[in-house]
Amino acid sequence: MTQYLYLSLIPEALIASMLPPEEFGEYYTVGDKKKHSEQAIFIEIDPEFRHPFFRIDEALARCVPHENGAPKKSVYVATYRVLEHIPLDVMGKLYLTTRYGKVLPLEKSTDFPEYNQNYYLYQEIAPVSVLVASTYDPQEFYRFMTHDPDNLISFPALAYIDLKLGNLDADPANGDIGDLPYDFIPILRDALLALKNKNIHTKMVDRTHTVEHPYRTINTGIYIGNMDGLIYYPMPSAEVLDREHFEWWHSANI
Repeated sequence: MTQYLYLSLIPEALIASMLPPEEFGEYYTVGDKKKHSEQAIFIEIDPEFRHPFFRIDEALARCVPHENGAPKKSVYVATYRVLEHIPLDVMGKLYLTTRYGKVLPLEKSTDFPEYNQNYYLYQEIAPVSVLVASTYDPQEFYRFMTHDPDNLISFPALAYIDLKLGNLDADPANGDIGDLPYDFIPILRDALLALKNKNIHTKMVDRTHTVEHPYRTINTGIYIGNMDGLIYYPMPSAEVLDREHFEWWHSANI
């Protein structure tokens, strides 16, 4: 049976498995007993990847079928400082998994979109889960968080989601929240107003915020950056999702 390597971003871990991505996503979120669970985001890693920080060969040696022939579903390789030790070029497709086990593959890209917002909202998902408002667009935010010597809080690698702000981008104080499902709107307004009125570029909204948001709140996509570069996984439009991935889209909005 084929062996796979997966970089889980929620929570951060490197996992070996004999399950292909769609089956792994269902197992990872719902489990064997088909119980209600939470979202998962994971990336398929080149199975030939090796790094002295990880005991990958030992994990793969344990990733063998059970006595009854059933595939081994997961062997944890590492759960600490994982993201920073995985090069961007071994990362394949990213999979957004709903809490009901439905999986959407996203392709990796370095063809970044044009940014035209006043403000941005980022959910950092690995190695920390901090919610941050910023005047920096996603590429500027990456450089600030990984390369800016004046930033006292920096990371060797960072995964984050660009979240929608809707009308709050144009009018933080009075903008209609529309269908934004956030439960932290007053705090978010205060953070955006601080960016508007003070000489700062980032403002923490929540330092320990849950990383689970409805997938419809993803704006441009999911970004992965380290000291060597930045990649991102573009989020398809609602129209494309409804037309081409209806079952996943319905599952994501239940």
